[in-house]
Amino acid sequence: MPKMLPELHSSPAVRRWNNGAPVLSKEHIPYEAECIFNAGVAKYQGRYVMIFRNDYRYDAARHGFGFCNLGIAFSRDGIHWEVEKRPFFSAERLGDPEITRIYDPRVTVIDGICYVCFAVDTKHGVRGGIAMTDDFEHIRFLSLSAPDNRNMVLFPEKIGGRYWRLERPFPVYSRGGVDRFDMWISASPDLRYWGDTDLVLAVEDVPWANDKIGPGAPPVKTGKGWLVLFHAVDRDRSRGKNGWEPVWQKRYCAGVMLLDLENPAKTIGLSREPLLAPETAWECDEGFRTNTIFPGGLIAEDSGELKIYYGASDTVECLAFADINELVELCKPL
Repeated sequence: MPKMLPELHSSPAVRRWNNGAPVLSKEHIPYEAECIFNAGVAKYQGRYVMIFRNDYRYDAARHGFGFCNLGIAFSRDGIHWEVEKRPFFSAERLGDPEITRIYDPRVTVIDGICYVCFAVDTKHGVRGGIAMTDDFEHIRFLSLSAPDNRNMVLFPEKIGGRYWRLERPFPVYSRGGVDRFDMWISASPDLRYWGDTDLVLAVEDVPWANDKIGPGAPPVKTGKGWLVLFHAVDRDRSRGKNGWEPVWQKRYCAGVMLLDLENPAKTIGLSREPLLAPETAWECDEGFRTNTIFPGGLIAEDSGELKIYYGASDTVECLAFADINELVELCKPL
């Protein structure tokens, strides 16, 4: 049984927008919607773009949602959003009977092109997908991983002449038959063929996790290293319901780390405490799966301010702010 962890708190280096109120929820969506969360966010051609997950038609008997699509919204300030009148994408548009769901998008701009990573549920396992778009109308698929892999995020530029991505495979058999999922990295010459896979950070490296960890938002380049947000999970068997399901025992927090600029497989710094822990009503009291924070977007402004976008309780999308230099300082050498 995992070791129980104490009460956790957010770092004083971050402040939530509007006391943690959502920047996007089902009330903002002009089509059928229920849970709006785990969005990818980027700045592209002078405005912010958000691609978000929308789960809807909850089935209490199955403890899950019947439908899922990806919506899209645009903003001039990164706070107030205008949602397009129809969903951006869904598995149904592919016309492939093997693929049943596409969700959890992450957005990275590389050389003027928007790349979208997402999780893909198939009839034979979870796969990580990468696609590209330059008009948010048409999307072209580049690659799908082998099962089971997800939570992929791309670095915003080539390093050593190659593309890089962080990812989280599901090695259940080799990790004792339970959740012990770690953060890995792979490289590619063309965004299609991936290899040179290395372990970046393990569950046991994070003092406030006992279940699993994985990538969150795409990395941001700083003078001291690649700043990376990640999610980290602890499980407490005594937690009980905590959401719409009969039992929800996990707590998701956001952490921050630094990777080497020239060798991104090398971790050079890690905060020993969470960056964001569930504390507000939207994160702890209401929603599908409470006690859940999942960081999916990280925008570095010219002023040094960071905008951190995160899903709360798998139900709404929220925003926090931080100073980039303060987050770098939180990442102490391992």
